[in-house]
Order: sequence, then structure tokens, then C-alpha cells
Amino acid sequence: MINNRSLLIVGGLAAAAWLASNSLYIVDETERAVKLRFGEIIEENIQPGLHVKIPITQTVRTFDTRVLTLDTDASRYLTREQKAVIVDSYVKWQVVNPTRYYEATAGDEMMAVRLIQPRVDESLRNEFGRLNLQQIISERRDDLMTGPTQELDRLMREELGVAIRDIRVKRIDLPEDVSSAVYSRMRSERERQAREWRAQGQEEAERIRANADRRRQVLLAQAQSRSETLRGEGDAEAAAIYSEAYQQDEEFYSFWRSLDAYRQSFDGGGNMMVLDPSSDFFRYLKSPSPEGEQ
Repeated sequence: MINNRSLLIVGGLAAAAWLASNSLYIVDETERAVKLRFGEIIEENIQPGLHVKIPITQTVRTFDTRVLTLDTDASRYLTREQKAVIVDSYVKWQVVNPTRYYEATAGDEMMAVRLIQPRVDESLRNEFGRLNLQQIISERRDDLMTGPTQELDRLMREELGVAIRDIRVKRIDLPEDVSSAVYSRMRSERERQAREWRAQGQEEAERIRANADRRRQVLLAQAQSRSETLRGEGDAEAAAIYSEAYQQDEEFYSFWRSLDAYRQSFDGGGNMMVLDPSSDFFRYLKSPSPEGEQ
């Protein structure tokens, strides 16, 4: 009797544990869930936390709502001028509508990837098809992907319940047959620009040099004119001073000029002059006054 009662208690506890484990479930903070009854969704977008379900008849499907990465294979696209480019890209996507995501993919991430990848390929093909090669090379890659990202995000939200957070281009290459032609054209264009800049620089240098030479000639002429004017004014002023001094005392002026001539003549040290002793040059050496000499 005691054994049967113990078995009933153990069985009851086991049944209660089974019922509790199959009635309670936890949704992680990085997940969202939907509740199903025989495959039909009866509760949508279940938030993180502890929840209750009816065992056997109800099941729960959880989905990772973190941002996931889809690394696509490098693809060959044609530009507007029918030039081929090899584009290597990746996509950042995230589940935002668990109900729509479950209906479209049955919650299978690999199926979602298989549905997203051709859409990304089509969007990139259309984007590169409307641009020429120069635009693709010169434009920033982030700006280049803005349009496809927004368009694909709107479409994937409606079809799969996922958001396309970003499309990034890792690398853009040219096929070998196109690369040589492009690089040759770029080299020719750069050489042409270099020749234009050199010609412009040479022209500017000649203009600056001509202006400098003209300015130099003007300054030299002005300086020469100024020096001649100053020299003439100085000579005139000196002549006026000499004339004034001569008029005040003619004899003293002659005496002073003779002393100055002696000083300049005998200051050379070893100079030799051949003069007649009776020359008027020695007049003041013989006598300090002309009257005494006579």
C-alpha cells in the first residue's frame, strides 16, 4: 500500500514536472517568437521573457533578431556603356516581422538567405547598369549603395519580414581585358592634364617674369632719374656754397683751396710729381701771403 502510494506521488511529481517544462518557455533578449497551434499562428511577435503555452497543442518558434551578415559571391555586372565590373559585396539584414518571416521561410535562415541573395544581385545589377564606369570609380561606395539599400529594404520588409540594414561593396575590380584599356585611358587623361597644367604654369611664369622685368626697368629708371636729380641739386648747392665763400674772402678761399690741394697731393705716400718750382702751385709754400712773396 505504501509502495503504491509512493509510486503515485512520484508519478504525480513527474507529470507535474513534465507539464511545467512543456508549459513554460523563455524568449531570449536577442530573439522574438510566434506561438502556433497545429501550425497556425495564434500569437505574434512575442517579446523576451517567461511565457506560458499549452503542451502538445501549442508550439513556439523563436527567431534570432540580431543583425546578420550575408556574404555574397563576387558577381559580374555591366555598366551603362556595357563595360563589365566584378563586384564583391555583403549584406546586413535583420528579422523585424517574425510572423511574416515565418510565413515566408518557415523560420529557416538558409531559406531566407536563398531568397535574399537573388534580390540583392538584381538590385546591384540594376544600380551598376545605370552608371558609367567613371561614376562607379569616382563616387564613394557608401553613396553608391544608398539607393539599392533603401529599395531592397522596402521590398524585403513586405516579402520576407526582414530589414536590409546595409549593403556594402568590399571590392570592385575590372576584368583583365577592360583593366588595360581603362588604365591606358586614365594614363592618357592624366598626361593631358599634366601638359595643360605645365603650359599654364609656363604661361604664368612668363607673365610674372615679364612683369618683374618691366617693374625692374621702371625702378632702375626712377632711381637713375632720382640720383641724377640729387646729384645735380648737390652740385648746384656746392657751387653756390663755393661761390658764396669766394665772394666773402677771395684770398682766404684761394688759400684754403691750395691747402686742400696740398693735402690731397702729398697724402699718397711715395708719389712723385714733376713741377716747376716757380709754379703757382707752390705759391703758399713759399709765403703765406702773396704780397710777401712779391
